[in-house]
Amino acid sequence: MESQFGLFNVWAQGDWVTRFVALLLLGMSLASWMVIVLKALDIVRYKKLARQAEAFWHSADFAEGLAKLGPQSENPFRDLAEEGREAAAHHRNTKAHLHDSLDVSDWVTRCLRNSIDHSTARLQAGLAILASVGSTAPFVGLFGTVWGIYHALMSIGLAGQATIDKVAGPIGEALIMTALGLAVAIPAVLGYNALVRGNKAILGTLNSFAHDLHAYFVTGARVGGGDAKIVPMKKA
Repeated sequence: MESQFGLFNVWAQGDWVTRFVALLLLGMSLASWMVIVLKALDIVRYKKLARQAEAFWHSADFAEGLAKLGPQSENPFRDLAEEGREAAAHHRNTKAHLHDSLDVSDWVTRCLRNSIDHSTARLQAGLAILASVGSTAPFVGLFGTVWGIYHALMSIGLAGQATIDKVAGPIGEALIMTALGLAVAIPAVLGYNALVRGNKAILGTLNSFAHDLHAYFVTGARVGGGDAKIVPMKKA
């Protein structure tokens, strides 16, 4: 005999509020897993690009170094190098205005920081979804439980029967909504923490690379990079 209780019975016997809560939890789960998968793939790709950053300093010239940094599309390390080059060239060609207010170090620092901020925003995109799902999904499930228990008790009261077999089934089914809320929230919280740690590691490497680029564009040599083979960038 097929069981009269369970998740499918909750859907079949539930009203529009119960079904809306179930669909909302399903949508939140799909959104969080989509963010987790896509951002995890991005972190893997950025870590691969980070390993190529050291090869930049062992290039014959700047153009070869850019080629070693990898493709131009969504490459924060290449964006940093190009932004620094453009900042240094722009500073040299605007001596009448910019040179009087900012020295080359301040100008390059400002441009590199803008590039890092842009990359940081790109890395953190989508994490707000995980944070929202992780913090609200348990309460959404709890709302479904409270609503289900209320209607179960109303039905029992109208039937005039309060035996354990009449109470346990409907209330147990209502508690499924709380379990669903936790099932949605836990992966979102764990995924959020893992992605934040991955982003922090990438940003640390990116800041270190920006520091070396700053020294290169200001002094002509990488910090601690006396053995680097890169030649000074030619003036435009």
